[in-house]
Amino acid sequence: MAVGLAVTSESGQKNGRVTLYVVLSCMMAAMGGVIFGYDIGITGGVTSMEPFLKKFFNNIYHKMKADAKVSNYCKFDSQLLTSFTSSLYVAGLVTSFFASYITRAFGRKPSIIAGGAAFLAGSALGGAAFNVYMLIVGRLMLGVGVGFANQAVPLYLSEMALPRLRGAINNGFQLSIGIGALSANLINYGTEKIEGGWGWRMSLAMAAVPASVLTLGALFLPETPNSLIQRSQDHQKAKLMLQRIRGIEDVQAELDDLIIASTTSKTNKQPFKNILKGRYRPQLVMAIAIPFFQQVTGINVIAFYAPLLFRTIGLGESASLLSAVMTGVVGTGSTFISMFIVDKLGRRTLFIIGGIQMFLSQCIVGGIMAAHLKDHGGLSKGYGFIVLVLICIYVAGFGWSWGPLGWLVPSEIFPLEIRSAGQSITVAVSFLFTFIVAQTFLSMLCHFKSGIFFFFGGWVVVMTVFVYYFLPETKSVPLEQMEKVWQEHWFWKRIVGEMSDIGHKGEV
Repeated sequence: MAVGLAVTSESGQKNGRVTLYVVLSCMMAAMGGVIFGYDIGITGGVTSMEPFLKKFFNNIYHKMKADAKVSNYCKFDSQLLTSFTSSLYVAGLVTSFFASYITRAFGRKPSIIAGGAAFLAGSALGGAAFNVYMLIVGRLMLGVGVGFANQAVPLYLSEMALPRLRGAINNGFQLSIGIGALSANLINYGTEKIEGGWGWRMSLAMAAVPASVLTLGALFLPETPNSLIQRSQDHQKAKLMLQRIRGIEDVQAELDDLIIASTTSKTNKQPFKNILKGRYRPQLVMAIAIPFFQQVTGINVIAFYAPLLFRTIGLGESASLLSAVMTGVVGTGSTFISMFIVDKLGRRTLFIIGGIQMFLSQCIVGGIMAAHLKDHGGLSKGYGFIVLVLICIYVAGFGWSWGPLGWLVPSEIFPLEIRSAGQSITVAVSFLFTFIVAQTFLSMLCHFKSGIFFFFGGWVVVMTVFVYYFLPETKSVPLEQMEKVWQEHWFWKRIVGEMSDIGHKGEV
């Protein structure tokens, strides 16, 4: 793309303003994050509720109550229990590839609607479940919903946002995940106290509330200008939408960029095949590495199993759920802070600061548990409080780094011709490793014991070094001009430059 056009486009886009229309549209789309977060939070809570365990996982209930010989670290080790948690992510992984086609061929809006409807059906099955099979089928439906939402919502937010505010608006997705998880933790804390042992049904069924809001609200969402141009030749309709969301009349420069990107994308009939080409190598590496690293931070260990983890260190059922609420408040608050600083400090700075913070807190927690939590008995109140504080520090570090940026960066680095395919790969890798971590954590906790925190801490070191050397800064760069960050990077410019030279020689 010509340098003159890039400069004009960027300044043209900076003349736009934040409109109420965009804010309301993005808030509604971000409800896709609320349903994901609600599920993460609710799952960890109900699996620590004794009536739920007694009904569906009776062996764990009796092991927890009766067998004093079982290690603290092994009380909840059950493949059936982890299958309940992780089955959602298998469904989400498969769904993400179907969602890619829907998002590309029919737009971002239909995928968001489909996600809300599937999640609504799954919440009904979960709340009414009378055996573990019905419970898991409900989880699979929730996974379909999350697969559609996670594929479409980050793209929607990035494409609706002004380049200079894209980080803040896209981080709204992670903020919504945090709000959903926090809401679930509060609901779990309340429903656990319901007499009669049916509180877990209310926790699972109330997932229908955010799902209904998303499904009905998405019916009124506008389609993004990028998607309108990609799917039709009606450039006037896209221009009117640009004028409406930017709040200015002069949007021709941005429209020209979108048309050029769309023209390129329409020659690309096989996005999953083309993303393997050398010119897209940096984006493909990031599409795999970033979601992988996001999962091996260990955050979903806290998110899924926080109440079980707090029970492991000796807290009671109610205290464990309250502790999970506290970590939820910290995570949501730190993500909110990131919305205000991500477009000022940049992506790389937050990745590195958050990585250092997570590594130190994980190592100290691991050290305390190694020294003071044996196979039997619990931590003293003093050490239990210190562990809780350190986990909150860890959650805060994730909340302003790998949490929001793990969704933001992949959603903004892909050219339009491979954007839906690239996002699908990101979501699929995320679901794959979320499934692996969720399925193996309780067994790993049983065998690694306190070493589990050092295991994840080691990965945090690896990912922080990776970001330092291989991830270029993307703040304020328009989506349609993102290729230049790879062409100017010390490592990727050799690969992208070589591929450009080969392509040019082929054309000659």
